[in-house]
Amino acid sequence: MSTAQRLDIAATDKSAYAPLIALEEYVHGGSLGEGLLALIKLRASQLNGCAFCLNMHAQEAREADVDQRKLDVLAGWSEAPDVYSDREQAALRLTEQVTPISGGVADDVWDAAAEVYSEQEMVELLMAISAINVWNRLAVSTHQHLG
Repeated sequence: MSTAQRLDIAATDKSAYAPLIALEEYVHGGSLGEGLLALIKLRASQLNGCAFCLNMHAQEAREADVDQRKLDVLAGWSEAPDVYSDREQAALRLTEQVTPISGGVADDVWDAAAEVYSEQEMVELLMAISAINVWNRLAVSTHQHLG
């Protein structure tokens, strides 16, 4: 499989990303915080195999002062419950079920997230998870270069 970039979406259509930028503004304007958003974006990007997004969101996580240990063990976060808060664990568990949506979200995963997040925060979580999955799919599909 070739890794040459197939398409530069922004160069082809400058307005193509506008709806996604608006979604990002919504997500970052919410109450979840940059550290949690970075963890969500990193975990979804790991699941989707998106090197472009992993590179970007690892940097964002460092800028948000996410503990390096959290970044180091993120792929195995469920084996390190003492490293992540209850809220982080609930968000990561939800991310792992929303990302490959074919199986849906189990009731226990939804209920655990709903216990530590308000309804508004649940909306923000779902929008954040959905946004990174769109970005991942675009970057992976086009073989977007790291830059």
